[in-house]
Amino acid sequence: MSRKISIALDGMGGDNAPAMVVDGARIAHERYPETSFILFGDQARLKPLLDRAGKLRSVTEIHHTEEVVLNEDKPSFALRKRRNSSMWLAIDAVAQHRADCVVSAGNTGALMAVAKFILRMLPGIDRPAIASFLPTIRGETVMLDLGANIEVDANNLVEFAVMGEVFARTVLGLPNPKVGLLNVGAEELKGHEALRDAHATLKRDNLPVNYHGFIEGNDIGEGTVDVVVTDGFTGNIALKTIEGTAKLYTGFVRDAFRTSSFAKMGYLLASGAWQKLRKRVDPRRYNGGVFLGLNGICVKSHGGTDALGFAHALGVAVDMARHNFNDKVVEDFKRLREALSFAQESGPVAAASVATP
Repeated sequence: MSRKISIALDGMGGDNAPAMVVDGARIAHERYPETSFILFGDQARLKPLLDRAGKLRSVTEIHHTEEVVLNEDKPSFALRKRRNSSMWLAIDAVAQHRADCVVSAGNTGALMAVAKFILRMLPGIDRPAIASFLPTIRGETVMLDLGANIEVDANNLVEFAVMGEVFARTVLGLPNPKVGLLNVGAEELKGHEALRDAHATLKRDNLPVNYHGFIEGNDIGEGTVDVVVTDGFTGNIALKTIEGTAKLYTGFVRDAFRTSSFAKMGYLLASGAWQKLRKRVDPRRYNGGVFLGLNGICVKSHGGTDALGFAHALGVAVDMARHNFNDKVVEDFKRLREALSFAQESGPVAAASVATP
């Protein structure tokens, strides 16, 4: 039997909160009956919603606060002035071991800043990274960083590779995921110095990473690797490009089926296939960006999602908590440091190395 998982919820975060948060928790509880929730926010708004949520009511505790982190709040302002907000208190519940993980659809910058301040970093990890997963021809691929770090060094990229590999194992259930570094070409000499140094480090034997090598942008959709590693600047642009292309394609298809009566009949005849396609690329299924590297599990839901999308973000948090994600990261970083230490004793190494606690 799966162990009980307690989730702290920012009840007021997101464009459609708090109704979306409560309804998403209801859906998630149906899928994961071992979950319980601590809901932070305005009790006057949350309690009526919870009273209508069936079985969710019996496994949810409301912690009242009227303070909210607004979408326009800068991270520095949230750190100074929003210490009694629903977001802050939900994150603090994880730090105080009252909850196993926290999920919020609120302000991304504020969530990252507050989570890093309260939870701190795992030993030996320099920077957090935002990770998520997306559909490919072969299944699903994890990608990180998606915007937390505009500039990175080789050490950061190696850290991202290890954390992404653990994420693919715990959330996607892949036993030995392949990891690739996103580059402008697959050749050894391509890319800037940080990429080449990270590549040299990850190629070493006995590392806890199944390293494929350099990949290019077209390899993302093809599913060439299970984990795509890059800096936050490149990763965010790549993700938004993929999302925009998907919307463009679906718009073209929709317009094409409206051009004539025969086209409309064709759509009706193929409606089952289109329903499968729509479900396969539904962005709600891939909702849930995770801040990897923090000493606690923190999942960021898209602010504009609906209850189903929020439930998927909760599912990501449950998988990470249930499979002891952070313990596995610490274990793999220990193996990584041991392997690199042995390599240093045996001969010359690349400039990139992993920080020690």
